[in-house]
Amino acid sequence: MMQFIKSLCSGLFFLFPLWVAAQSAYIPMGMKDYTLIERLEIKTKHPDLNFSHIKPYNRKQYTRQVEFVDSLRYADEKISAQLSEVDKYNIDRFLINNAEWTSREDLKKPQNMFRDFFHSKGNFFEVNNKDFYLQVNPLLNVQYGKEQGYDRPIFQNTRGVYLRGRIADKVGFDLYFTDTQERDPRYVQAWVKQYKAIPGAGFYKPLGVVEGYDYTEVRGSVTWKVAKFMDMQFGYDRNFIGNGIRSTFLSDFSNTGLFLKVNTRIWKLNYENLFMELVAPNQRIANGGVNLPRKYFRMNHLSINATKWLNLGIFDAVMFGRGDHFDFMYLNPILFLTAGQQQIGSPDNTMLGVDFKANIAKRFQLYGQVNFDEFYTKTLFNNKNSWNNKYAYQVGLKYIDAFGLKNVDLQLESNRVRPFTYSHLDSSSNWTNYNQPFAHPLGANFQEYIAVVRAQPLKRLYLNASALYYKQGLDSLGFNMGGNPMRSYNTRPRSDNWTVGSGDLARCLLITLQASYELAENLFIDVTLNRRSYKTQLTGVTPDATIITGGIRWNMARRSFAF
Repeated sequence: MMQFIKSLCSGLFFLFPLWVAAQSAYIPMGMKDYTLIERLEIKTKHPDLNFSHIKPYNRKQYTRQVEFVDSLRYADEKISAQLSEVDKYNIDRFLINNAEWTSREDLKKPQNMFRDFFHSKGNFFEVNNKDFYLQVNPLLNVQYGKEQGYDRPIFQNTRGVYLRGRIADKVGFDLYFTDTQERDPRYVQAWVKQYKAIPGAGFYKPLGVVEGYDYTEVRGSVTWKVAKFMDMQFGYDRNFIGNGIRSTFLSDFSNTGLFLKVNTRIWKLNYENLFMELVAPNQRIANGGVNLPRKYFRMNHLSINATKWLNLGIFDAVMFGRGDHFDFMYLNPILFLTAGQQQIGSPDNTMLGVDFKANIAKRFQLYGQVNFDEFYTKTLFNNKNSWNNKYAYQVGLKYIDAFGLKNVDLQLESNRVRPFTYSHLDSSSNWTNYNQPFAHPLGANFQEYIAVVRAQPLKRLYLNASALYYKQGLDSLGFNMGGNPMRSYNTRPRSDNWTVGSGDLARCLLITLQASYELAENLFIDVTLNRRSYKTQLTGVTPDATIITGGIRWNMARRSFAF
């Protein structure tokens, strides 16, 4: 299982011990910190924050950057005036939750007499010695609700632990473990039944209640520095590339995967190399003793701060299978290896793309992605409806303090993916991981629009309203219409006359209203209302789903089934 990469990690660590410096864990995706960092990036145009499309975030790097902004609010009246009282409160909370990396001594003082327990407001248990730092926090997400027309309750019961730390200022580490029992809304149950996987979790076992699921999730990594500007991370987790709600490159929707990440940040450049071992499509639910088929992924992403307000990126990736072993050719960290692939007769699935982000007037951010799964200039320009035209694009806009309302942010996003994008010859090379799309949750052959309003009217009150609408072409009468990346494109019924929505046209509208109140640091009470309507041309209208849930959440991000 990625034997060479594992050996490479160990070899580099022992080969360059003098280069190793203090290392940090990463901020789990979906936490409240991400909203703060997006706002500070747009308001301050801090050049290091322009690389925020690389997720998850390194705690050390972003704490230093947030602390820099924090210092400016005392030294620069213009910066201070741009930050609302809620922004300043969120900055303080961010630094408290990452106190091991801040120089503000007032945030490091013990909050009570119990020494290691509740040493600071953000930590349940903390040890901070010269050669060893450890933080341990409980994880909890208990939600209970009702779906109209469904006679069984909806629930989620997740418990776990999250720890992070470092050893001798040389190696950073983190571990995230949860155990979950849940019964999901009926449209999610239908998804699980079709794809044999829990969205974002993969393997599951039937729970001892009707239509319930039981599964565990383990994520973790080790990080170290091999040169002044180069970090390495080896672990089992998810990654995300993009500035939007979705990503057409690489998203955190699918199951976790084994990975090696090399990140080089120097001058105005950030270059990331990512190598992953994934699980090919399979029919396993709860059967043991079966070694699931593996597949492999390699990505290079180069981005540059062209100006203080403009970031440009180039993306190059390949998905492939080699009978459960990695192809050493793909350890080459250089962009655009297509010519090298041709030399070895590679049948692999290569994708190329570009992305951009522009921060405008300290209020707006315009962002986007374009990627090509196939690039045949002959059909691209002369036959726009050919199946060969496999590409996707995204365009979005963020507007902070919208219409002069402090801490009210608006985000609009459009995603369009052509039929057969992400699909390939077989299951080892399609853009999937453990029966789930590896990029956009919908797969392909769709047009999607998203609108989100986020508000924090009070320091502890978080409000969120979103509307998601999409149309998608589904398989019809058993024919592959290009929406499911797990089906080989060789099963298509024709080669021409393909447009977005070809097949059984489905339309979906999902409206979500959420409110969360923070009782104590990272301890939330949640209430969520979902309204989903869905219909297709062939099967007609599915009964609308109205779902309301409420519960308590501690040190965890909100769960979402936005599809």
